Amino acid sequence: MQLADAALERLLPSPDTQPHSIHRAMRHSTFAGGKRLRPILCMEAARMVAGTGELPAGVADLGAALEMVHTYSLIHDDLPALDNDDLRRGKPTCHVVFGEAIAILAGDALQTLAFQTIAALPAPPATTVAILREIALAIGTGVGVHSTLPPGMIGGQVVDIESEGIAPTAELVESIHRAKTGALITTSIVSGGLYGAAGRETADTHARLRTFGEDAGLAFQIIDDVLDMTQSSEELGKTAGKDTASIKATWPAVFGIERSIRDADQLIASAFAALEPFGTAADPLKALAQYLVERKH
Repeated sequence: MQLADAALERLLPSPDTQPHSIHRAMRHSTFAGGKRLRPILCMEAARMVAGTGELPAGVADLGAALEMVHTYSLIHDDLPALDNDDLRRGKPTCHVVFGEAIAILAGDALQTLAFQTIAALPAPPATTVAILREIALAIGTGVGVHSTLPPGMIGGQVVDIESEGIAPTAELVESIHRAKTGALITTSIVSGGLYGAAGRETADTHARLRTFGEDAGLAFQIIDDVLDMTQSSEELGKTAGKDTASIKATWPAVFGIERSIRDADQLIASAFAALEPFGTAADPLKALAQYLVERKH
């Protein structure tokens, strides 16, 4: 977490850089707290695949880029036109503090800076291109050149918006969760593996990382749904109960809370199994996955 924060501090323009408003808005949301889950998953995947026990040089910048993408998605998700939320990570959301126009542009700027950062990584050109493609597909709608991946984050957000007020089904909930939340978690792990391998990654390693990411990402969102129903706004750091009030497609709405918790546990067990060939080198990633289903906020 400290490595990611240090990289973000170095990469984001200072609050005194002109134009002040956009840079202060970017920093407001980026440094409003948060678990830095995606950067940590990225860095630990890179460490595991590199096989040296050390973090590959420069990987913190990749982790920071992923956090920029995540933060941009939160800024936009909180906007009045989408979730219309005024609380994120226990603090006023970006549009509440800076206005809608600056908040939209702050999200745009964070996404752009993320790709600038990735393009400048100290990695072989082929690795950089592979990471750029991986992350771009995970952010998008699932349509891309030679893409066989399911819809990404934006595609999931669209389905989520268009499904409000509709009785959720198991298929609908899973498709939204795997895209809206799971895609970016999965790409954090896969892109970290690509960086750690630096061109040496095998198809088996790639597949195992993707399986781990998909299972852990879905488990994360299932528990998020459970917490939205069982925790207070103060505990969550965001407005509690909005999913239920909006008749959103959530896992507990379809399966109930107890079944949801069991499903999350089973997904984490499956994620663990995918990393078995890596032995003890996978322990940090497994610990993170376990945290996803045990957290209370």
